Amino acid sequence: MTAPKLRFAPSPTGFLHIGNARTALFNWLTALKTQGRYLLRLDDTDRDRSKPEYERAIVEDLAWLAIAPHEIVRQSDRLELYAAAAEGLKRKGLLYPSYETPEELDRRRKRQLQRGAPPVYDRAALRLTAEDRSRLEAEGRRPHWRFKLTGQVVSWEDGVRGSSHIDTASLSDPVLIREDGQPLYTFTSVVDDAELGITNVIRGEDHVTNTAVQLEIFAGLGAAPPAFAHHNLLTTASGEGLSKRLGHLSLRGLREAGIEPMAVAALAVLTGTSEALQPVGTMEELAEHFSLDKVSRASAKFDEHELEALNGKLLHKTPYALVADRLIAEGINAGEAFWLAVRGNCGKLTDAAQWWRIIDAPAQPQIDESDRDFMAEAVATLPREPFGEASWREWTSALKERTGRKGRALFMPLRRALTGLDHGPDMAHLLPLIGRGRALKRLQGEVA
Repeated sequence: MTAPKLRFAPSPTGFLHIGNARTALFNWLTALKTQGRYLLRLDDTDRDRSKPEYERAIVEDLAWLAIAPHEIVRQSDRLELYAAAAEGLKRKGLLYPSYETPEELDRRRKRQLQRGAPPVYDRAALRLTAEDRSRLEAEGRRPHWRFKLTGQVVSWEDGVRGSSHIDTASLSDPVLIREDGQPLYTFTSVVDDAELGITNVIRGEDHVTNTAVQLEIFAGLGAAPPAFAHHNLLTTASGEGLSKRLGHLSLRGLREAGIEPMAVAALAVLTGTSEALQPVGTMEELAEHFSLDKVSRASAKFDEHELEALNGKLLHKTPYALVADRLIAEGINAGEAFWLAVRGNCGKLTDAAQWWRIIDAPAQPQIDESDRDFMAEAVATLPREPFGEASWREWTSALKERTGRKGRALFMPLRRALTGLDHGPDMAHLLPLIGRGRALKRLQGEVA
């Protein structure tokens, strides 16, 4: 049996956003679960809007998400293939020239709507004679080329939506080639899927109508179609569709904001499914939670606050080995004990810098005048080094016995003196990292 082959096909006309990541990940996880192959196809035939910097960013974003395509193809390298396929459709009478301008088509649509008729192209171009076409071309008009739909009901078994069908009589014959000769996505995608042997197409539900059209193009080319699955789309919390205009929701923007790639992956994949949103550490673990039959038909709302909370939960259980190099890059030359002490208080990895400064740099202790005598007792009872996990407990037990303080009245003045803050990681873990010498000075009100 041939291994499944899937593809992710973005246009390099902007940065990928988390909605694009959902499609990329659905395909990648399916490939992982089925030992299939994953192809990145760059739909770069729009010469005006496609940019090399966006192409590089797409590859970088996928690598950040731990997606490693087995193959990369560019549509701009395949123009001869599309031209040959178009000639084949022309010979079969399935691709015909149309000469209407956008303004003429718009006026025609408005008249149809005024009459209560559906705004479907009336195939006026098919009624043109050879003389008509010659006259129009003599006027300087160049044709765009439309695919002749059958006008029949097209049915398929959708991997998410189940039994699906669309009556192509309700659709306009799609334009496959523009006046300037540029082939359009509806056409090039079919040619590529057929020629590259794509077996499964997983994409957003905004392509459902496209699928009916493309199934007819597959038939026109004499090619076997892939299996289709159309997942629900991510929207903002207010229900707005995601787009490349929302820069802060781009993968690049999220990465620069300190969001972990597996937090993005988990939210992009699990939102809008029957699975609970939860932190996952690896792509293999995420694959265990993923299945197309768990995807809801309702839209999936993306909440930035949920992503931030998920990011924190992920960091709280991330082992030191996975962040060691990144901590060093942040100027934090600490070891595992430091990370285990502070990770529960990090919403983002960069938050660790705050706690590192408390340990490694001078800090201003916060001591109330009413606590001066208590601090003197704290200095007197501070254990000798080496400090260990039990040092904090032994120290506070001795202080409790000597001062009668307990609970918040016992612990909070010590925290504020040692860290300058009234919140933070467990002091039992911080005290050994601060060290006895620095602790003594801070307990006496010195900046140390």
